[in-house]
Amino acid sequence: MKQELIDALIGISGKDYVFFAHEDIEGYLYDETEEFVRPEACQDCVVIRPGTYEEVSAILKLCNETKTPVIPRGGGTGACGAAIPTVPSIIMSMERFREILEVDETNMMVTCQTGVTLAKLNEYLDEHVHALYFPCHPGDEGAQMGGMAIENAGGVRAVKHGIMRNYIKGMKVALPSGQVVQLGGKLVKNNMGYDLMHLLIGSEGTLAVVLEVTLKLYPRLDYTGALVCSFKNTEDAIESVAAVQRQGIIPLAVEYMDRMIAVETAEKISKTWPMSDEGKVDLIYMVEEATEDALYETAGTIAETCEAHGALNSVIAENDKDQRNILEVRSNIYEIFKPYFVDSLDTAVPMAHIGDLMRDIDAIAEKYHTTSPRVGHVADGNFHNFIMLEDGKVPAWADDMRKDIYEAALKYGGTVTAEHGTGKTRKKYMDLQFSPEVIEIMKGIKRTFDPNGILNPGVIVDL
Repeated sequence: MKQELIDALIGISGKDYVFFAHEDIEGYLYDETEEFVRPEACQDCVVIRPGTYEEVSAILKLCNETKTPVIPRGGGTGACGAAIPTVPSIIMSMERFREILEVDETNMMVTCQTGVTLAKLNEYLDEHVHALYFPCHPGDEGAQMGGMAIENAGGVRAVKHGIMRNYIKGMKVALPSGQVVQLGGKLVKNNMGYDLMHLLIGSEGTLAVVLEVTLKLYPRLDYTGALVCSFKNTEDAIESVAAVQRQGIIPLAVEYMDRMIAVETAEKISKTWPMSDEGKVDLIYMVEEATEDALYETAGTIAETCEAHGALNSVIAENDKDQRNILEVRSNIYEIFKPYFVDSLDTAVPMAHIGDLMRDIDAIAEKYHTTSPRVGHVADGNFHNFIMLEDGKVPAWADDMRKDIYEAALKYGGTVTAEHGTGKTRKKYMDLQFSPEVIEIMKGIKRTFDPNGILNPGVIVDL
């Protein structure tokens, strides 16, 4: 990186917020992506932590003029390599933008800066606005609001309230030219012009830099519960989920787990999994209601419906301790199995084809003489299948197995990635899902927003 560029950055944000020594930038070169090798060139990056929108604008103007790559960075909790530099770049960390600007209780919305973490937002609402909450939870409370917006975060609670796209009502962003614009607002309906805000949601930092987001909040219901139902096979479990929803019950979350995964995770974190029958698959239903009676009525209806569709057993967590025990097992699966897998895929298919996809994945795993343990957000059709290490190493067939699973999902009208994003790791599979004409349209959008290609090069499409 040229010294004159570094000096210019110091002139914008001050020397205390510009870093280029290896020991100072090392933590900014990673995210949660598995099996991704950073080339040596990324060691030549510069990290800058702007503190005002004017500084963000000035940095973008400078980099646009010098055609210097810029990587906007949030909490580093992503899992598709979108925030990992592969060429010498300016890594623009948004961590200093931590203000919750407004809670509008009448419109049930909150406006916060891009660097506000999910943990901080939840803590603030718990303390100051008990009647409202933000349900979206991608699994890591260190995630920042801007990152959740540009990755279109999902998570376990998407059944009832949707994914990040469903919460975002407004965004203030800085374009690659440095111009700051407001998109959307607090309106429920807005049909004026093209919806550029929703184009930016999920764009992974390739089109603009998020400065603020306005998010929809929901009434906080005082009674929550967890129900675990066991099944002998995947088909029965999936049929029960559809049957529950047809009765008008929309749970906060419905999580699928292979029994083996649940038991092993529980043992590793010194917990006891509540199911010990001969079941092979367990479902966790998370429900919320306004009264205790309504909660137990809903849980009872779910249990009866599951039993009518082959459930072997049902257990209701009747107190906070039991609920935490169940949810801690689910939330720790990734960390417990992380040392043993190459990748955690996040394909999705329409719910009616989940059983078909699971059978195909079992056949694909058998083809490569391995297993593919799985957990999933079953009511979303979104599953995480592990490609396992072989003798502690990445097997030679890992890419082939990954591609086979992607093609299986697409065969049923599915997608390569439902949550993690395209990033750098899945970009090479774009042509599996999209025609050349569609990819060219995406490139045209990129050229319009970012004609010099400075924002997050190498992510989603190349110019």
